[in-house]
Amino acid sequence: MTKRISLSLLFTVFVVLYLLPLGMRPLFIPDETRYAEIPREMVKTGDWVVPRINGLRYFEKPVMGYWLTAASLTAFGENNFSVRLATALSTGLAAVLIFFLCRVCLGRASPLPGLAALTYLTSLGVVVLGNVAVLDTPLTLFLTATLVSFFLATEQKSSSGREKGFLFLAGLFAGSAFLTKGFLAFAVPVLTAGPYLILQGRWKDTLRMLFLPVAGAVLISLPWANLIHQREPDFWNYFFWYEHIHRFLSDAAQHKEPFWFFLAAIPALFFPWILFLPAAIIGLWDKQWSINPEKRLFLFCLCWFFFPFLFFSASSGKLITYLLPCIPPLTILFALGLHHKLFNENKKTVQVGIAIAALIISLVLLFIAGFYFYSPEKLQLFQSTWKWILLGNSLAIMLFLLIGAFKQRDNQIKIILFALSFSLLFFTLNFTIPSQTITVKAPGSLILRNADNINSETLILSGEEGIQAVCWYLKREDVYLVDGAGELYYGLNYDDSRHRSLTPENAGNFIKEHPGKTILFARQREYSRWQSLLPEPVSIDSNGSDGYLFIYY
Repeated sequence: MTKRISLSLLFTVFVVLYLLPLGMRPLFIPDETRYAEIPREMVKTGDWVVPRINGLRYFEKPVMGYWLTAASLTAFGENNFSVRLATALSTGLAAVLIFFLCRVCLGRASPLPGLAALTYLTSLGVVVLGNVAVLDTPLTLFLTATLVSFFLATEQKSSSGREKGFLFLAGLFAGSAFLTKGFLAFAVPVLTAGPYLILQGRWKDTLRMLFLPVAGAVLISLPWANLIHQREPDFWNYFFWYEHIHRFLSDAAQHKEPFWFFLAAIPALFFPWILFLPAAIIGLWDKQWSINPEKRLFLFCLCWFFFPFLFFSASSGKLITYLLPCIPPLTILFALGLHHKLFNENKKTVQVGIAIAALIISLVLLFIAGFYFYSPEKLQLFQSTWKWILLGNSLAIMLFLLIGAFKQRDNQIKIILFALSFSLLFFTLNFTIPSQTITVKAPGSLILRNADNINSETLILSGEEGIQAVCWYLKREDVYLVDGAGELYYGLNYDDSRHRSLTPENAGNFIKEHPGKTILFARQREYSRWQSLLPEPVSIDSNGSDGYLFIYY
């Protein structure tokens, strides 16, 4: 890929996969509505120090991610596009850093930087997380910037001004990562930089190069850390012991999974490029490391992926999203091996990967056709015929592109066709979300169609499964929580907030005390548990079976 082609292609892929879809899908609960509501309340109250949701203290994360979304809401309004914009831009900037790092190490003539960035932008895990409002994506951006800056510092003359500048810059980015998701921001750089310097025989540098990054991290994180301590003295106690120590070590940690969980998750995160993994491994094995910067880049990325991966795997609590910071070095390692295999070796292993991809798409296409014509109506994925047609046509075009990639002799065009085929699928998935998923995970349409019936005097009760959505769509911070606190339990422990938590019996009495002024929003299964304890409703609106109810009293 020439520089012009690679940059224009990367920009087009970014716009199509990350910017265009931002407003196309409804917000999903609980994550997206949570990370929309907390910034909204920051903007409304003007309190940019203490994170709150539904007016309750929410101390699971620091504030940088909320600040980014709050800035977007301020600039573009309270809409789905604004909520997801910081995530999309974080993904694009991470790809720029990958491209830049490879370009610095390998030179302007190398097509490898474009290959690495394209691989990153078109990996399934990156696409999915780059299109939803989660904190793992800005965290990955800041950690990538930290480690790119540190690597560039190691390439400079010892104690030079450029080395010091890059080290201080690494600290600023590490501090930003800390403000996004906590102490993990320091673990990943240390687990990468320490082993890399030791393997390079630079033992003394492990301490010498530590001061400036620490200074940069302290400079950027200390102001807010001090403010939150003054405003809410219990923040650091809860955040450190529960959100870090408990989640990492406790047998009762949230999202507890076995050690091998992330190893099993890698193929899904790195699909479809995982199909070329044998080719990349063989390419790395056979490669002659004659260019010193390239060899050092390989070693650095190996440390960057391997040691944080082990660290994440050792943690008791695991979510697939936690692994996202390991994907940038994986894409660079993958590109180094695949590039060597494509341009210097026999391409049979690459052809096998494309053939497997074509076989998978063919089977999926047959399955979709069979499911449409022969599945019972209650199992239908989509209620609209056009969604079936769109998905089927996209898979057919994908298959055509993959066949073209298989036949193509030009290696650059071969890879581009492969990437574009799956980019088409990933873009199509924004329009073909299963109906049941919308019913269960996106109750926004139900809330909005009842919003005109709600005024400032209306008292709102909600079950824990949908309370973030209620607050976001109705723009309220005074919702009462019925039967369980969920993730809001900590905030409800304060004396000024305990009255906002109601048992089903208390909720029934509350409704009787405020006739004609109360509504209840709840999942169908929640309401079925409470129904006998609540008064008879005036009317009920629903978004479908197993979905949510909007109940008037």
